[in-house]
Parts: sequence; structure tokens; C-alpha cells
Amino acid sequence: VGHCHPDIVKAAHEQNQLLNTNSRYLHDNLVDYAERLSKTLPEKLCIFYFLNSGSEANDLALRLARQYTKHEDVIVLDHAYHGHLTSLIDISPYKFRNLEGQKEWVHVAPVPDTYRGLYREDHEDSVTAYANEVKNIIEQAHKRGRKIAAFFVESLPSVGGQIIPPAGYFQKVAEHVRKAGGVFIADEIQVGFGRVGKHFWAFQLQGEDFIPDIVTMGKPIGNGHPIACVATTKEIAEAFASTGVEYFNTFGGNPVSCAIGLAVLDVIEKEHLQAHATEVGNFLMKLLKEQKIKHPIIGDVR
Repeated sequence: VGHCHPDIVKAAHEQNQLLNTNSRYLHDNLVDYAERLSKTLPEKLCIFYFLNSGSEANDLALRLARQYTKHEDVIVLDHAYHGHLTSLIDISPYKFRNLEGQKEWVHVAPVPDTYRGLYREDHEDSVTAYANEVKNIIEQAHKRGRKIAAFFVESLPSVGGQIIPPAGYFQKVAEHVRKAGGVFIADEIQVGFGRVGKHFWAFQLQGEDFIPDIVTMGKPIGNGHPIACVATTKEIAEAFASTGVEYFNTFGGNPVSCAIGLAVLDVIEKEHLQAHATEVGNFLMKLLKEQKIKHPIIGDVR
């Protein structure tokens, strides 16, 4: 919402003067913030865990998926980046290819890129073709006695090149993954929070009928302040709690972070930033597409 936004600075300063403690001490800000976030998401995603960074959020999402499914393996898209923790470098081809390589529990699916990918705009059904690549990965994994815990994907692969997956791809992939006993995790850390303009969440570009099992968020949600969140279903949260090992994060969900999170949502709403993203985005795309017509060197505009 902009560098040093006065509303954010004020919210942080005021809460800092009152109280900042860990979430074992109950505070309204935590509940108020969870409630506000829940209004932006499908009803099914109603349990929230608060953390300090996107990497922490994705690591927790991985733990949730594994505890719920009792499976280990993860399917990711090629070129993906999901964070800097060891667990996340393992599921980030962008990183692991230059480090220790691919672990046996990690499976890499092709990016559903209809411009430069395996199946392009001229393909009769690129959506099904790309989803079938995931289906094939699941079948091959099963033959080796491995079981899928999650399909872990950025709703709009950003490090991989700002690829917008063709509509319907997530639905078909989710069907294959859930049939295999896995869950669908949408990483919205770089691409969520109204940035896509038309929708608050990038996964909504796939259509109103698509709901992930877990959504992770970070980066913009605190406007530079370290705050992150994992949203999931009651079923997954209950399976996670059933171990008796509670999830605790000293600074996750502290009153100051939540006050800042609430202020960010207020600013997005008050200053119509989602509509602004749509307007400026459309304007920019229009001009860039005009350049594409003029200059053959421009292949795709994203």
C-alpha cells in the first residue's frame, strides 16, 4: 500500500504503545484480523495460523498436508520457488537444481505455459493435457510405492515467469491430487491480496468453483512488516491438532502485527487499490500489446 503509509505507521505506533506480547496472551486483534481475512476467502477456509514470513507459512502448509494425508510426497511445478527454509528449497526446482538436486519425494510437473510450454495455444485442449501430466506423475509415483501429500503451487507462477495458468487447470489437477489422497496448496505469498485486480486471490482467476485446501500468504500483507498466514479447513486443522503437539509461534499473531495487518486491509478497501490494480494493469497491458503488434521481438506480454 506504499512506503511508510501513514495509516500503517499510526496503527503500528499506537499498538506498540499499548501492548505487544505473544499469542498465548489473548488479544482481540488476532481474532479481528482472522475474521477480516476470512471475509476475503471461501467459507471452507476458516482456520488461520499466523506466522512471521512466507517461508514459515509454506513450511507449516507442508506439515499440515503431511499430517492430514499421512503421505509424504509433493508435486511442484518446474521453476517454482516456495521459500528459503530447507524444507522449501527441497520443493523449489529454482533452488534445488543448483544445490543438492531433487529428493525422491519431490515430483516436478511442467509449468502450464501456453506460450512456451509443452502444450501451446494451438493445442486442442492444453488444460487437460497439462493436468494429465500431473496425473501421470501420480501414477508413476504409485508404481514406486510412494503416496502424494500435496500439489504445491503458486496460484500464478511468479519466479517461473508470471505464468497465468489456463482456467480450469487447477480444478482438473485438484481432482487427480485429491483422488490420490493429497491436498491442493495455493501459495499466494507473492500474488495474492488484490494484486491481480479482478480478484482478491490469484487462485480465483481459475473460476468461482475452485477452492484450495490450504492457502498461504505473506509479503504484502504487512506492507513490509513481517507477518504471514496459513488458511485451511477445519478437517485439516483438526488432524494437525490431533497429535497433541500444539502449534505455537512466539511472534506469529502478536497484537502489533495484527494491528498492521488490519490497517493494510483498511487501506486496500479505503483507497480502492484492487480496482486501481485492474485499471492500471489493463492500461499497461493495452499499451504493451500495441508494442507487441509493432515489434516481432516481443513474444508474449505478461
